[in-house]
Amino acid sequence: MVLVETIITGLSLAPAVLFIHWQATWTLSTWVRLTLASVGFAPVYLVCAGVLMLSSALATRALGWRTPANVELPLRELSWPVLNWGRYLMTIHVVRIFAGPAFRSTTIWNWYMRLNGARLGRDVWVNSLALMDHNLLEFADGVVIGSDAHVSGHVVEHGVLKTAAVRLGTNTLIGIGSVVGIGVASGADVQVGALSVVPKFAMLEAGGVYAGVPLVRRH
Repeated sequence: MVLVETIITGLSLAPAVLFIHWQATWTLSTWVRLTLASVGFAPVYLVCAGVLMLSSALATRALGWRTPANVELPLRELSWPVLNWGRYLMTIHVVRIFAGPAFRSTTIWNWYMRLNGARLGRDVWVNSLALMDHNLLEFADGVVIGSDAHVSGHVVEHGVLKTAAVRLGTNTLIGIGSVVGIGVASGADVQVGALSVVPKFAMLEAGGVYAGVPLVRRH
């Protein structure tokens, strides 16, 4: 894990290192160099974040680091699927910390999630960095994930890792700050209100409006 993250981080920082090296060769006054270097910080950061997303997703794909589907595995046994799950989540966490703030709610973030294993339809809007287990997420066309909503394909109960895919139908809306449990499936045109909790393996009927803790159908 440390070796892989060291390589990924090194690749993502390469554009910044090259920029600093290039900037040191400029034959300009100190103030001009400082001004240009300051202006160049934002675009260089975006390039570094893009390289981080690409290299991280390619690394997890090549190494087979994924969340195993439909399992119940004791964490104490440290089995290979559990270790791969931990490595996968670690790489996702690093990307969402350093690249997520710049690219959330954009097609670039959707591209990263797809490359990292998620199955996303067209016009999907993900305005949250609290999505884990990308390979267990299936969002149809027009799905909207509100700010800070938590969607995950795993849960740990009494020391046991349990996983199941989350499948959201066309035009499903998950409200701000809501929590979606494992194994949840929704029909088309479902709306989940803000700060709601969708229990694991819940089946949300098409066209329904749901809200609350615990979740109840409002319409």
